Amino acid sequence: MYHCVSRCVRRAFLCGEDRYSGQSFEHRRQWVEDRLRQLAEVFAVSLWAYAVMSNHLHVVVQVLPDTAAQWADDEVARRWIRLFPKADQDADARAQALLANPERLAVLRLRLSDLSWFMRCLSEPIARRANAEDHCKGRFWEGRFRCQALLDEAAVLAAMTYVDLNPVRAALCETIEDSAHTSARLRLEQGDAEPASGEVIQPIAGVRGPCVVGMTPTEYLHVLDWTGRQVHPNKRGTLVGPLPSALRRTAPDASTWPRQVLAVGSDFHRAVGAAESLIAKAAAMRQRWLQGIGAARRLSKATC
Repeated sequence: MYHCVSRCVRRAFLCGEDRYSGQSFEHRRQWVEDRLRQLAEVFAVSLWAYAVMSNHLHVVVQVLPDTAAQWADDEVARRWIRLFPKADQDADARAQALLANPERLAVLRLRLSDLSWFMRCLSEPIARRANAEDHCKGRFWEGRFRCQALLDEAAVLAAMTYVDLNPVRAALCETIEDSAHTSARLRLEQGDAEPASGEVIQPIAGVRGPCVVGMTPTEYLHVLDWTGRQVHPNKRGTLVGPLPSALRRTAPDASTWPRQVLAVGSDFHRAVGAAESLIAKAAAMRQRWLQGIGAARRLSKATC
């Protein structure tokens, strides 16, 4: 599981309204949202949360190499051709050429479950389309995306909440219903009726993989609403009551959960999780330390 952030070059409002010229590029946010959901249907990934802001993008994504390993060869070829279509070449002929080249097919199978390729296939088409619209050349995105590994369930839930509440935290809207171009808005549009079986929350797009957050879709929306009222305390109707029941398993102390959510963007760097998880991750990376261990310990002590 990963939380990824891509920013527009010089953090310019290339997907929003230019404060100097007054020109609006808001329509580009829909480009990014549509592309995200398209890629989730091609790659071996689960898309859990996203927020397309005016000058940056947040994504919480799960890569599933075991899923890609189970695909038949013709499925791998079909997905790759769908990802990179060529109008001047017959799709069936391209598929047959790939099937006749096992080495190439093995490389493509790995790419279809690779986070870097997922982000590359997201950013490059958007950059080309925006530059064509602006009649210019050069970078659209600010170098390589930033990435945080999410090491436990609490980290995943905190990252999803942080991403879905980005417009609320930035005071761009008052409620998650008004937060356009976010996965929270899409979950609401898809219907807030509770599944008959009490099914746990599923990714917003892509492969329906293993459970990563132990709550239902409605419970998650309640957590978002409660957290948003703490993160944006000046909004009308601020809640001061107890944590939603579904959240008590992850954050039993109401005072620490909003800080844990905000820490995703400020206190952690390469990974997010409990102190023990971060120490184990540092050892696996052959490092002595990871940024965020101190913050994780402070949050743990505050909870105790």
